[in-house]
Amino acid sequence: MERALALAESSVGLASPNPAVGCVLVHDNVVIGEGFHAYADKDHAEIVALKQAGEQARGATAYVTLEPCSHHGRTGPCADAMIAAGVARVVTAARDPNPQVSGRGLDRLQAAGISLTIGVKEAAARRINEAFAKFIRTGRPFITLKAGLTLDGRIAPPLTKNHVPSGSTHWITGDRSRETVQELRHGADAILTGIGTILNDDPLLTDRSGRHRRRPLLRVVLDSSLQLSLETQLVRTANQDVLVFHTQAAHQRAKILEERGVRVERLAPDPNTGRVSLLAVIDRLAEMELISVILEGGSQINATALAAQIVDKLFLFYAPVIYGDAAVPVVRSLHASTYFSTRLGSYRLHEMGEDFAVEGYLHNPWE
Repeated sequence: MERALALAESSVGLASPNPAVGCVLVHDNVVIGEGFHAYADKDHAEIVALKQAGEQARGATAYVTLEPCSHHGRTGPCADAMIAAGVARVVTAARDPNPQVSGRGLDRLQAAGISLTIGVKEAAARRINEAFAKFIRTGRPFITLKAGLTLDGRIAPPLTKNHVPSGSTHWITGDRSRETVQELRHGADAILTGIGTILNDDPLLTDRSGRHRRRPLLRVVLDSSLQLSLETQLVRTANQDVLVFHTQAAHQRAKILEERGVRVERLAPDPNTGRVSLLAVIDRLAEMELISVILEGGSQINATALAAQIVDKLFLFYAPVIYGDAAVPVVRSLHASTYFSTRLGSYRLHEMGEDFAVEGYLHNPWE
């Protein structure tokens, strides 16, 4: 199962909007076939492994990270393929999170006389497909709020009058943390930020993990007034992978941005704020079948997202430094009267070189 999970990790970045799945076929303690799912190749992990095994699959044991499917989509049911191949036993890590089909593939296998073992390394398998679980159950993407911050919860030094961080541009966290951020980006379909972060930091917001992905990481900006400069790194590197949401009527800047390879969409303003509605943006990304989004914004958009209860997971990287009250906090609402309380349901701690990280869930996408 550990090998199957490693194969499923290879599927990350390639399978969305389908789940990332790995499968290993074993006969007489010898691996006879293995595979993972890549959306562009259509075949599910089980089918890849069965094709490798051929006739040797008869009497074999299949280790698969997610319940074999029982329904027709772009391909036929994997459960039926296993039955036809004569697989004798199936060991699966997690059931299908789709409540409409969960358990049906396992029922079909059991009815055919195949021995079942369920729940081996389930927690690890669920983490790999937390975005798929959220999307298939709710129709909305899985939202991770990521931030690099100081021990006193600051994400940037004090800003100057020109909204530029005082002092030279620098990183709060170390190399190990930044490498992990790239892995998180690789596992996401989109990265979301506000125009304030673009004006202050001029980030690139790309996946620099070096791993292959099926579709580019979509860089999404909330820019109600279309302030995005043509000189930013985003615009200079745009190739239909930058999407700007705004609330303006016909605007010359929109046409110019589109000529530079930036996608621009207008949404109706939030009636309470007059700015782009974060909820409307999330719904639009769901329509595009983007099942996982990393929120890498400033303190105001962080507060808005947390108050709206759309954040599923926090991934906070802490550096062993303290900035003080004048620095920018990780959460700051536009309205002083806004109050909300957020508590993690479960969390893990990670050592990151000199830093450490808290990975915690606000909502369990599987339940």
